[in-house]
Amino acid sequence: MAIHPSARSAGPSPLRVVSIGGGTGLSALLAGLKKYTRTYRASRPARSMTASEVAGPEIEISAVVTVTDDGGSSGRLRRELHVPPPGDIRNCLVALSEDSDLLSKLFQYRFDAGEGLKGHSFGNLFLTALSQVMGDFTQAVKVCSEVLAIAGRIYPSTAANVHLEAMLADGTVVKGETAISASTAPIRRLRLLPSPCEPLPETLEAIARAHLITLGPGSLYTSILPNLLVEGIAEAIAASPAHKIYVSNLMWQPGETMHYSASDHVRAILEHAGAKVLDSTLINTGQIGEDLLRSYLEKEAEPVLQDLEALQEMGITVLEADLIGSNEKIRHEPDLLAAALAGIATKAASSPPLP
Repeated sequence: MAIHPSARSAGPSPLRVVSIGGGTGLSALLAGLKKYTRTYRASRPARSMTASEVAGPEIEISAVVTVTDDGGSSGRLRRELHVPPPGDIRNCLVALSEDSDLLSKLFQYRFDAGEGLKGHSFGNLFLTALSQVMGDFTQAVKVCSEVLAIAGRIYPSTAANVHLEAMLADGTVVKGETAISASTAPIRRLRLLPSPCEPLPETLEAIARAHLITLGPGSLYTSILPNLLVEGIAEAIAASPAHKIYVSNLMWQPGETMHYSASDHVRAILEHAGAKVLDSTLINTGQIGEDLLRSYLEKEAEPVLQDLEALQEMGITVLEADLIGSNEKIRHEPDLLAAALAGIATKAASSPPLP
């Protein structure tokens, strides 16, 4: 089923989209969806927007963000100050901010010198300082969102200080997101420690009210699945009348998902969720340039096999759209991805829930 990039408004009420993930995949998606929000449209003349942004539906965004990062600046702050990792949250704040160009320079600024400062980004330090002042990381994210007047809501998947643990196919147990990402053996199972950990009530409410729930794009085991391991989130997704869609990754992730097909990704999601959290998957039909593809093959990264028949046998509806445009890297183009999802959200809002 092909999705046309233009989408007409379903009415005066905004379409409620909950996007679940982490890393650069989630922030790129949010940067595209932002252009369908009331906040963004009110700040831009119609002539500066594309036809699909002007004619498309109004969208209300809620982002649920993983909090298991333990590398780089975020990892240092976790170990030294015992706060949740701010990095993925920071990227989402920048993506949804009104002036993302200016805030990118400020929040993404990374100190290249200074004892204790080198390697930290300003945005990570800002969020950490605010959480220390307020005594609560979740409230710090909320206040920062208000100060920056972001076009949506951002929720950490849990307020608990959690870490990832993975069991590999060879029986080895690996602890920590960074170590898991570097693993070369296939991953069999993930869990969060400590467990169980509770979600935010606002997250469950947003999921229950959603018209569309998106998982991905992004690292399967370190950006998407950790959210589903938080107690109650997978069950809330399954119970929601929303249409649930997985945005299929374009390429393998060396070490983490080598040789994974689209159905392998979906199978891992369903097995870890333990519930029916997907109705469909969105796959790319855009062509990848040969020179660009060759540069990825040199790094042992190949396109994800879109095994459509296997997906359909799993009861997953396959939706298709050009999602990469003319990017210089093999990544989802935010505007194309957002336009496709806006069309799907419109149909989901006007159709009865799938059985």
